[in-house]
Order: sequence, then C-alpha cells, then structure tokens
Amino acid sequence: MKNIFKLTLVSAVVVLCSFTANAQKIAHINLDSLISIMPETKVATQAVQDYAKQLEQQVTAMQTELQSKYETYQATSKDMPELVRASKEKELNDLNQRIQDFQQQAQADYQKKSAELSKPVYEKAKKAIDQIAKENGYKYVLDTSTGVVIYNEPADDIFNLAVKKLGITNTSPTPAPSPNLAPGKK
Repeated sequence: MKNIFKLTLVSAVVVLCSFTANAQKIAHINLDSLISIMPETKVATQAVQDYAKQLEQQVTAMQTELQSKYETYQATSKDMPELVRASKEKELNDLNQRIQDFQQQAQADYQKKSAELSKPVYEKAKKAIDQIAKENGYKYVLDTSTGVVIYNEPADDIFNLAVKKLGITNTSPTPAPSPNLAPGKK
C-alpha cells in the first residue's frame, strides 16, 4: 500500500514538473485600443467618412428627385388621362425602388470600403505584435478586446510596447465612422 502511495506521489510530481518545465510565456493586448490610436486609423477613418458622404449625397439627390416628381404628380394628376397617370405612378414607383436598391448597394459598398481600408492598419499592428512577441519570448498573445480572457497579469500587457514599436505619440482613440444611409434621412 505504501508503494502504491509513493508511486502515485512520484507520478504526480513528475507530471507537475513536466507542466512547469513546458510553461509558455503568454501576454495580452487590447488590439482595438491599439488600432484606434494608430495614425493610419485616422486616415482610413477619414477616407471612409468621405466615401460615406459621397454615397449620402447621391441618396439625397435621388430622394430630392423623387420628392419633386411626386409633388408634380400630386399637383397635376387630377387633370391627367388614366394612361398618363398610370405611367407617372409607375415612374415614381420605379424611382423609389432604384433608391432602395441604391441604399442597399451603398451600405454593402461602404462596409467593403471600410474593411478594405482597415485591413492594412490591422496588418501593421499584427506585424508589430508578432515582432514584440518574438523579441520578448511570448508564445501566445491574447486579444483582450474580444472579451475572451478571464484573467491576465497587468505586467504582461504589451500595449505600451506596441505603441512604442509603432512610434505612436498621441494615444487618444479615434472614433469610428457611422454613415447615415437610411431611407428618408439626410
């Protein structure tokens, strides 16, 4: 019985030692915060906002055209022959449908443009984090902005190292753009 206890104890010590001998160095960073203070984010955000403004202007122009045609239709529809009235109603419905189609396409294009412009920023941050991890012997770097990490040691946060590596001096976050492409809004 004593031999079984000793064998179990020795086995437990060996397993414990193997875990500690293979301990991996882990760090964490809030990637969203890092990306928000990168100068490239401001440039990309401005480009996306400019693109959204162009799309909004087009939607506004189309809505203005529809409103104008509708007001003309309302003012003259009583004097129109049935065939002309039906034709004008179809024209108004078609224009309204084109506006809705344009808004859907504009939203998809906006999201595509936003992703296209933010990708190089993300890749630059990722490259800096990869370099920091290699330089400091980290085997894993966890992104705390995703909320997946339950516990982390503040000493292993490499956010400041990444800011230094990227040469960022201004650490105030850049707000994300929010286009207004909803129907009927200007």
